[in-house]
Amino acid sequence: MADPDSELDPAGRVDWLRELIHEHNQAYYERDAPIIADADYDLLIRELRFLEEAHPDLITAASPTQSGVGGSPSEQFSPVEHRRRMMSLDNAMDLEELRSWGERTARRLADLGNDSTVRYVCELKIDGLAVSVRYENGRLVQAATRGDGRTGEDVTANVSGISAVPQTLGAGAPEVLEARGEIYLPLDSFQALRERVMAENVELAAKGNRQKPVPVNPRNAGAGSLRQKDASVTASRGLSWWCYQLGEIIGAEEPPAHSAALGWLSDMGIPVNPETKVVEDLDGVYEFCAYWIEHRHELPYEIDGVVIKIDDLAIQQALGATAKAPRWAIAFKLPPEERTTILLDIQVSIGRTGKATPFAVLQPVFVGGSTVGMSTLHNEDQVRHKDVRPGDTVILRKAGDVIPEVVGPVLELRPSGLPEWQFPKNCPSCAEPLIRHEGEAQHLCVNPLCPQKRWASICHFASRGAMDIDGLGEQQIASFLELGLMSDVADIYSLQAEPILQLPGYQQLSVQNLLSAIEASKSRPLGNLLFGLNILHLGAAGGQTIAVAFGSLDAIMTASVEDLSAVAGIGPVIAGSVYSFFSEPLNQNLVGRLVAAGVNTVGPERSLLDQTLQGKAVVVTGSLAGFSRDAAAAAIKERGGTAPGSVSKKTFAVVIGQEPGASKLTKATELQLPLLNESEFLHLLETGQIPTTSHDQEPPT
Repeated sequence: MADPDSELDPAGRVDWLRELIHEHNQAYYERDAPIIADADYDLLIRELRFLEEAHPDLITAASPTQSGVGGSPSEQFSPVEHRRRMMSLDNAMDLEELRSWGERTARRLADLGNDSTVRYVCELKIDGLAVSVRYENGRLVQAATRGDGRTGEDVTANVSGISAVPQTLGAGAPEVLEARGEIYLPLDSFQALRERVMAENVELAAKGNRQKPVPVNPRNAGAGSLRQKDASVTASRGLSWWCYQLGEIIGAEEPPAHSAALGWLSDMGIPVNPETKVVEDLDGVYEFCAYWIEHRHELPYEIDGVVIKIDDLAIQQALGATAKAPRWAIAFKLPPEERTTILLDIQVSIGRTGKATPFAVLQPVFVGGSTVGMSTLHNEDQVRHKDVRPGDTVILRKAGDVIPEVVGPVLELRPSGLPEWQFPKNCPSCAEPLIRHEGEAQHLCVNPLCPQKRWASICHFASRGAMDIDGLGEQQIASFLELGLMSDVADIYSLQAEPILQLPGYQQLSVQNLLSAIEASKSRPLGNLLFGLNILHLGAAGGQTIAVAFGSLDAIMTASVEDLSAVAGIGPVIAGSVYSFFSEPLNQNLVGRLVAAGVNTVGPERSLLDQTLQGKAVVVTGSLAGFSRDAAAAAIKERGGTAPGSVSKKTFAVVIGQEPGASKLTKATELQLPLLNESEFLHLLETGQIPTTSHDQEPPT
């Protein structure tokens, strides 16, 4: 059925939306195999609600906007009737909608004549599976999924194997206590499961057997783990549980407030999320939500929102509920980080060292704060493990404003007969054969004259962290190559003003600035030059280390593999790569031309690099003006220190650049570590001492 136009046929559109939402409910709640991302599902619900509000005559009691969402119990498990309905929650998609709910709630309370001070409980919305766990006289007797809110599935045997769910309660347990909460899969357990499945798939592929689907997200993997026929499989998956609500209670007085109920449940030994917070007003609610928008990735589990509840149970009762959701609570949805889209094509790019990297060409979709149309697929093995094919509907994830990732395909939507994608045998730029060495994941183009490889290598040479040539960017390099003004990195130092001035967009001042930047690059440290030469496996830190160890380019070029391997921090792979690079006649010629052009070939004298940071761990987070991340790490190591990627009690200081990592900043503040800006970092490198001007920063609370 084609999707009807909402303006021409609103009734048809409403029917189509309801049918589609029903299909998605079945996939999500009953099969644990959603065929669209949560954000796309939310858009369908919102469109249906909008159309029903515009056409009230189309509203029916069975509509998902009226009856709530959920799935029917599976025939695999016995049905369980909930004594108290497990209702769903209305959603607020942004802070403005959340504010409207708060104002609407305040008006309802005023109409009811309630002028009491309203406090709110803010809870993290765990991305898992809702369950009800029933205790009788302190012993676990039954666990059931939410199902459709009225009838769930009996999963007692499986829940009993989850270590976070207590089998017995502490002293003072009532005759009946029902605790409602979320079963979820922690991120480390999810990653372990993915790795286990991918390892099994390697063996299955080797035998010519069909591979298992690789779990795409913790929520669905957790729900599938809970619904295993074999309870021992569930127990092995590492599931956990947070309680968020008191359900039925017999034999004890119900606490007067939700926060008190959570405290009482915790005293009984039932786990309650420690991030739960009571706030005094709506401003506190907005602040809590804003904080977790920024800090969601610091948690060892996934959340997709914040649940806000009025704390006072008497006020909850006065407000009541609609047919599907309580009026005293709402779920604030965090900005979506997963969307479904179409994989249009898989292409291969050639990098500066010749690495051939497959990437996904996607139907553009807004996710994680930006529109994404491409995503790396890393290498051939990753494409095979994920089993993504051009034409697939795929799940795209962009968590924490990082590089977007194609998580995997939606197999239920795969067109019939869609062929597997095959890695090309030849370079897409120069048509020469691509090489994959035994034990390596990457394919390589080894043609030194490959146009794409040549362009990428020059771009890298001129980039910050290497020779840092301001004004020589990707577009300029492409133009110069096309016009024959350069063919490799050494030609940079032969550029003349007159030919450049003939090009569109260049004026006398801009050309002079470019030539001045090129001249200035000749004095860059030897480590920058080594990094800029595009030696396979050699990063910025390794380049600086080798420069310090050997002291000159001549000494490096004549060093043996054994000599290079003997340098602390330089393993046999890097040593072999450096040796091979300088053994190649074409590279020797290139380096000779660079030397003739006047680039610096002398490393820092060891005597000038006092071991000011001997035994000290310094963490760098965010972007620095004068250092790349690798160069900053190298500067620390050159002075005897270490540059770990995370903050701990052993950290001596944390250097804060632009857009620092929230988790590192928060951890450093908690541990009361010195926080340094870039100028203070320079002082630390020189003296080994924390400047007296170092400052403290606190994350929002």
